[in-house]
Parts: sequence; structure tokens; C-alpha cells
Amino acid sequence: MPLLASGWLLRHSVVMCLLLHSLVLMTFCFPHAATSCSQGCYCSERDGGGKTVRCSNLRLTEIPQDLPNDTRRIYLDFNLLTEVPSNAFQGLPLLSELDLSNNKLAKLERGAFRGLGPSLTFLDLSSNKLVNFNPEAFEGLRARANLTNNPWHCDCSLQMAMPHIDLEPLSLTGIVCETSDPPDVGAEGVAFLLAQDLDLCVVMKKTTDVAMLVTMFGWFTMVISYLVYYVRHNTEDARRHLEYLKSLPTKPGLSKASSTVSTVV
Repeated sequence: MPLLASGWLLRHSVVMCLLLHSLVLMTFCFPHAATSCSQGCYCSERDGGGKTVRCSNLRLTEIPQDLPNDTRRIYLDFNLLTEVPSNAFQGLPLLSELDLSNNKLAKLERGAFRGLGPSLTFLDLSSNKLVNFNPEAFEGLRARANLTNNPWHCDCSLQMAMPHIDLEPLSLTGIVCETSDPPDVGAEGVAFLLAQDLDLCVVMKKTTDVAMLVTMFGWFTMVISYLVYYVRHNTEDARRHLEYLKSLPTKPGLSKASSTVSTVV
């Protein structure tokens, strides 16, 4: 009987050792599964405040794809990111704060922040390399944004896009024109939203007006040409018809009557 008990204990000890060994392997081979945090980043949780993921100053060149879907705050500042691709943060329904400041961002693709509209309250894009404002990247966002310290280029496309941007209006004062088109309108160094008398579409409007005038002149010329052709063509037809009538043989009686009528007239 003691021998049976020893055998049972030995078997269970082996099973427990195998389970412990498997757990250790999973811990070392799958850190994300064990920590539930993006690899290389630091995660913390507040009571009732949700998860915070800090990936600051890691020299990242791409946005991590293994961000926990219960994340509420992400800090990706001071990295080497150059673009935000479409749907980069999709699958993060609770995300309320996103910090992308102090990177090398020069491109925000269409739908870069897609899916964050209902939850995101603050977006930091300051101190990057953003030149052209792409409104399609911010579709659905109503968050407060920090857009300062970027080499923004102000042109007619930006002016046309402004009324269709849903970001908090005060955020757009961070778009300070470093360059502009046309370059001689005094936009450099000016917060575009606050420059009420700045019209960067004036050149396009003038070009459109000239194009309309040229088009109208072309149509007018065509109408006049048609009228001249129509009059000349009908005059020539009338002349040929009259000559044809004169060439027809006439009856003597009819000729005498015509002479009488001519005399009376």
C-alpha cells in the first residue's frame, strides 16, 4: 500500500513539474501573452482609469501592431515614426488619448485614425514634419488636437478643407503657415484659422474667371460664325433660285399680262 501511494505521488509530481516547465517557457517565449502589453513598451493600469501603454523614446519606426485592445492612453512620443497608415489604431475602442509628438511624421494616410471618433478626446501631433493637412486622415474625429510646431503649407486646398474638419475648432489655430501658395499674400507665420482676411484661393478664382470668359467668347464666336454662314448660305440659295426662275420659258399671254402688270405698277 505505501508503494502504491509513492507511485501516485511520483506521477503527480512529474505532471506538476511538466506544467510548471510549460508555464516558464510561455513566459519567456510569449511575453505579450504573459504581460498583455505591447512588446518593448511599459503598461500600467489605474483603478477605474484603464490601461496606459508607454512606448516613448524607443526609436520605433512603425506603430506597434500588438497594442492591447483595452488601452485608454498610448504614448508614442520621441520615436522615429514617419507616417501613420490607414487603420493604424483600429481595434482600440476605448482609446481616449494618443500622443504622437516629437516624431518625424510627414504623412497621415486616409483613415489614419479611423475608428477612434467615438472615444478619442486628445490627439498630440506637435513637433513633427507635417506639411500638407489631409482632412481625410481625421475623418470622424472631434477630439482636441495639438498641431503646433509643424512646417504647415497653407494653400487653397487647406482653405477649402477647413469647413469640413470636425476637430475641436480651437485645435486648428495650431496650423501656422510656414509656407503658402501664393507666396506673396502674407500668410507666413500666421495662424491660418485666425487670418480672417486671408484668401489663398484668389488665384484659382481669377483663373476660373478667365477660363469662363474665354469659354463664353468661344461660344459667342461660334454663334456669330454660324449666323454669318447661315445668312450667306441662304442668300446664295435665294440668288440661285431667282436665276432659275428667270431661266424658265414664259408663255406669250403670261408675258403680256406680266408686262401689263409691270406697266400698271
